[in-house]
Amino acid sequence: MTQAPLRYAYRRSSAVRRAAEGDTLSLQTCGGATPAGEAAHPVFFRGFLTHAQAAAAGLLAVADVAAARYYQPQRSAWLDPVVTGNGDRLRFESFSGCCGVHARLDMLGEALDGEETGHGTTNIDVNTPLRDSLTRIGPAGPLFMEVGPDELTVTTFEGPVVEKKVPLPDRWLRGFAETQVIASGFDLRAELSAAEAVRFLRTLPRPGASRGAARGARWVVPAGRSLRATTRPVPGAVCLPGPERLAALARVLRHAEGLRVYGPAVTPGSAPAASAWEVRLPGMRLTLTLSPDASRGFSGEGAVLDALASQESAEDAELVSALLAWDPAVDIAGLAARSGLGPRRVRAALTRLGTAGRIGYDTAEAAYFHRELPYDTGRAERHNPRLRAAQALVEAGAVCLDGEPATVTFDDHHHRVRTDGQRMTCTCRWWAEHRGSRGPCKHALAVRLARQAAARRTATAPNPAVTSPGALR
Repeated sequence: MTQAPLRYAYRRSSAVRRAAEGDTLSLQTCGGATPAGEAAHPVFFRGFLTHAQAAAAGLLAVADVAAARYYQPQRSAWLDPVVTGNGDRLRFESFSGCCGVHARLDMLGEALDGEETGHGTTNIDVNTPLRDSLTRIGPAGPLFMEVGPDELTVTTFEGPVVEKKVPLPDRWLRGFAETQVIASGFDLRAELSAAEAVRFLRTLPRPGASRGAARGARWVVPAGRSLRATTRPVPGAVCLPGPERLAALARVLRHAEGLRVYGPAVTPGSAPAASAWEVRLPGMRLTLTLSPDASRGFSGEGAVLDALASQESAEDAELVSALLAWDPAVDIAGLAARSGLGPRRVRAALTRLGTAGRIGYDTAEAAYFHRELPYDTGRAERHNPRLRAAQALVEAGAVCLDGEPATVTFDDHHHRVRTDGQRMTCTCRWWAEHRGSRGPCKHALAVRLARQAAARRTATAPNPAVTSPGALR
């Protein structure tokens, strides 16, 4: 697994500072994008949390996921969560070490009482003393929160005093990219009251306990005011893959106001699928999105491969990127009107931008949102093994486009790729095993790339009717 070093440099450690007039939750920032450009230590918010204890529990849940590895558990350094300011809210995000769980805490306007929330994305320092302090936040008394260094810190220290160096797996970036595409295909499938949500979530297995019972995917279906287990996918059911991976939600159960469950449409015989579990809190939402199986990280789902293989989406992404404005909800119709692109091309461009971590998806609002992670736009493309393999097949001349189906030949193996509208099928083993549920195979991608190259050659070739001497006379 390819890894690159990531250096966090903070002015000081994040901490809860206690004083007679009240506590201050000081979250230190490190390098981030803002509307004014890159900032070493951006400031996104200063003010009071209206529901301090619930907010502390939500932050701890995000930190729990960042520190966890649900598949093949092992001790490892965790990545500091990402925070994005969208003007009217703060979004805190993390991935598990195995990339199979994505956590996001949305602090909405109702939860924030202070200065105007800034715009931008940065990492925040999360350390063991801070986690310990957050567990001791009580239900009474004000809690002041600052996201970014205070002026005293800025004027006192000339450089960073806290540094962390951790390996950054490329699959972590690909997980961010895949999650926003997969979640955009979800719909609300069930909604439970606070009491029913607590009752249901407390029946789920914990990590490490009852290992056999927790293994594999479960299915649940709405039944009255709650959810009941079912042994197979049926219409209206939601997949609960690796139910022990919802353990981080236990942090916030005492503050829960309800539970919403999101997932794709299910039919009899459907394969295990990803799903999102959102606990509503006072003025906040905590959402855990689970990959289709505990052994599968989001990084390998292949949902972005079609967009990465499209030259059209690469060109459109440059235009759409210039029009993004850190909005809490990206207006597809508005972007289509301003860019001159249709909604389909705008969505494909957003998917492409998502491969650099620049787009997220909020299932509660069924809308994309803008963020900026510290990655270059080509990194996910360069380090995606299936896309690299497809490019190698094209460069080796392995693709024959004569007739339908197209043929891909390599090492004496012949694979036939058929196209039916937007759907491509292949005779390879990958397609036989996954049937498109994990994106296109390398052979289908190679055919797509070869067809695009052929179309570009045709478009740029001289027109004999215009350039021939006879035509000019």
